[in-house]
Amino acid sequence: MDRFYKSLVIISVFIVSHSLYVFFKAPYIGANLKLNEKGQVEIVDLDPAAWASKAGIKKGDILLELNGERIQGINIQLQQDSILKIKSQDGIKVLKVENLIFSEHSLYMLIIPLIIYFLCLFCSYFIYKSNEKINSISPYFLNIFLLFISLAYLSGSASARGDHVSQYLVLLFFISVPVIYLHFLYYYFLEFGNVLFNKKLIYAGYIIVFLNIVARIIEDFYNHLSLFTKFFSLFSFLVVFFISFVTKIVGLSKVKFSEIEYPVKVLIVTNVIAFSPFIVLYVIPYLFLEQAIFSPALLASFLLLVPFSLVYQFLSSKIYDIEFILGRVKYYALLSILPTIFLVAFIILLKEHNPKIYPIQLSIIIYILMICVFYFKEIVDFRFRFKRFSEKYNYQDSILKYTSRIRKAGSLKQMMAELKSTILEVLKVSRAYCLVVHESGRIEMVDDDGDGGLLEIAPYEKDILNAVTEIGKIVEFDKGFVLTVGETNRRKYVIICLSVIKTPKLTRDEISWLNSLAFYTNVTVENFLKIEELMERLEKAEEGNSNPAWLKKLLFAIEEKQRSNLAKDLHDSVLQDLISLKRQCELVLEESGQYPATTIEKIQSMNQNILDIIHMTRETCQELRPQILYDLGLVKAVSKLVAQYEEQCNFQIRFNTGNFNKQLDINMQLNLYRIIQELLSNARKHSNAKQILIMLVNIREKIVLHYEDDGVGIDEELLYAKTESMGLSGIRERVKALDGEMKIETSPGNGFRVLIEI
Repeated sequence: MDRFYKSLVIISVFIVSHSLYVFFKAPYIGANLKLNEKGQVEIVDLDPAAWASKAGIKKGDILLELNGERIQGINIQLQQDSILKIKSQDGIKVLKVENLIFSEHSLYMLIIPLIIYFLCLFCSYFIYKSNEKINSISPYFLNIFLLFISLAYLSGSASARGDHVSQYLVLLFFISVPVIYLHFLYYYFLEFGNVLFNKKLIYAGYIIVFLNIVARIIEDFYNHLSLFTKFFSLFSFLVVFFISFVTKIVGLSKVKFSEIEYPVKVLIVTNVIAFSPFIVLYVIPYLFLEQAIFSPALLASFLLLVPFSLVYQFLSSKIYDIEFILGRVKYYALLSILPTIFLVAFIILLKEHNPKIYPIQLSIIIYILMICVFYFKEIVDFRFRFKRFSEKYNYQDSILKYTSRIRKAGSLKQMMAELKSTILEVLKVSRAYCLVVHESGRIEMVDDDGDGGLLEIAPYEKDILNAVTEIGKIVEFDKGFVLTVGETNRRKYVIICLSVIKTPKLTRDEISWLNSLAFYTNVTVENFLKIEELMERLEKAEEGNSNPAWLKKLLFAIEEKQRSNLAKDLHDSVLQDLISLKRQCELVLEESGQYPATTIEKIQSMNQNILDIIHMTRETCQELRPQILYDLGLVKAVSKLVAQYEEQCNFQIRFNTGNFNKQLDINMQLNLYRIIQELLSNARKHSNAKQILIMLVNIREKIVLHYEDDGVGIDEELLYAKTESMGLSGIRERVKALDGEMKIETSPGNGFRVLIEI
C-alpha cells in the first residue's frame, strides 16, 4: 500500500499537469452536443456564462464545420482561434473561438480545484506520516479518497473543454469517490473491532465503476449514447453515495460514547455537507428533470470542506460541537423560510420595467425585509429562549435547580458537591474536582477525593493557574476544562472537569451557562466564607470573655432594628386604635344631653386618659425610633431631646454644637444620640443637678462629646460597681463599638463629667 500510495501521488502530479495544459490551450465553450435523427451535431444545452452563449449560439443550432472540415461526431475538442461554422434559425454563422483564460470560470475551474488538490496533498501527507508507526490500512484509503476528490474536480475542468482523456479520468474518479470512501469506512471501523457491512458491498461498488467505464467506451464506439451514459454515471454516484451515507449512520451508532465518536461525527457531517449541494442541486434535478439548478463546477467548490475539516482536526486540539452547529443551522434554516418566500415573491412581482429604478426598488424592499427579519428573530428568541431547537439541554431550568439546591447547602463542601453534580448532569464530562488555589500557587482539594484526585489533575496544573485570573474564566484542554467559581483575598476556588474521551469545544450557550453558574457560586462562596469567618471570630471572642468592637456594633444594630420595628408596630396598631377610641368618646360627648351628668364626667375622664396614653405612646415611639434623626440629622434631634428634658425636669441644659459640621452615617448618629439620651436619663434619675452642659464638636478627624453637670457626683471607686443601675455600662459599650475612648471625672459633691472621643 505504501508503494501504491506514492505511485498515485506521482501519477496525480502528471494528471494535474495535463489538466493545466488543457485549461490554457483549449477554451471553455459551455455547450452540450448530441447527434440528432439526421446525424447532425446539435447543441442541446448551454452554460449562460460561457463563450458559446455570449457568442450568440442557441439551443437547436447545428455545428457544420470546424476549421473548414465537416464535423462527424460529438467528441470534438476546440482550440484557441478555431473557426466554427454553425447553422441557426438566422442563417449560417462563422465564429472564431476565443480562449478567455481569466474569466469568471477561472475561479471554479482552476483556482478552487488547485486549492483543493494542494489541501488534499497536505492532509494526505499528515495522514501518511501519522500512520508510519501504526501502519494501518484505513489511512491509505483515506488518502486515496482525498486524491480522487481533487483529481475528479481538476479533471472535470479539462473534460469540460473536450479533452478525451480527461473525460475518462473524471468518470473514473467521480464514480470511485463514494466507493473508496466505503472502503475506508470498512477498514476504519474494523480497526476498532466493528464490522459495518459485508465486504461484497465494496466489490459491488467497484463493479459499478467498471460498468460506467464500459458504458463510456460503448458511447465512444457508437457515438450516440451520451445521454444514457451520463444518466447512468449520475445514478451510480447517487446510489453508492446513499449506501455510504447509511453505513455512516450505522457506524456512528456503534462508536457512540467512545473516544472516536466526535472525530467520526465531524468527518461524516463535513462529507455530507460537501457532497449534498452537488447531489441535491445537480444530480437529482438532472436525473428527474433533465435540468440542473446550478452548474456542477460551482457546486463542486463545496468539496473544500473535506480537506478543511481534516486540516482542522489535525491542527486543533479540540473540535467544535457538531450537534450545536447543526442545531443552530436547523434553527436559522427554519427562521429563514418565511423571509425567503417573501423575498422571492417580491422579486417575481416587482417586474423590471425601468432598469434604472429597479435596483433601487429591490434594495428598499430587501432593506425593509431585513429589518422585519431581525425584529421577528428577536421576538422568537425571547419567546423560545433557552428552549430553541439548537439546545440539547434546558440551561435555564438547570440554573434554577442549582440555585434552589445551594440554598439548602449547609457548608462549602455541600455547595461544591451540588455544583459538580449540576455540571456532570449537563455537559459531556465524567468527573469533576473542586480545588482551592492559594496565593502561593499551592493547589488543594476541597472535597475528600484523596491523593488519586491530585494525581489525576497534576498534568493540568498550568491550565488551572491560567484560569484563576478572574471569576468565570474557562480554560479548555483536550479532555475537559477548568472554571474559576470563587475567590477571596488569598484563595481561588476552581472546578476542573475531565472526560475519558476528547471533548468538543464548549458552545456559546454552554460558556454562558458556565459563567452564570460561576457568578452564582462566587456569591454563595463569599457568603459561606463570611459566615465561617464570623463563627470563628465569635468562638475566639467567647474564649477570651470579651466582645470585640464589630460584635458590639452588630448587636447594637440589631437592637436598633428591633426598636424601630417595635415603634412601627406601636404606631400602626396600638396608637391608631387609641386614636379611634378617642374619636368615639368625642362623638359620645357631642351627644351629652342624652346621658346623666355622672356618666358624662366618666366619659370625659376616660377621654382625657386616652389622650394622655396617646401622648405617652407617641413619646415611646419617638424614643424607640427618633424620626427627626432620620429626617433632619443628629443636631436637630438632640436639640429636640434637650427641649423635652428641660420641660420635664428641674435643670437647665446648654447644648453647644458651634463647630460640628462633620457628615456622619446614620449608625454613628444613632449611637451618639443614644449616648446623650442615656446621659440625660442618668442625670434626671441620680444627679439632682441644676445646670447641664453638652458640647458636640469635631476637632480635625475626631468627634468630641463633652457632658458636665453640677449634681451630687459619686465616688469613682464605687462608680463601676453601680454601672448597671446608672446606665454607664451601655454608654461604655457603645463607645467601644464606635472605636472611641471615654473618660469620666466625678467625686461626691463635685458633679459629673464625661469626655468621649471618637
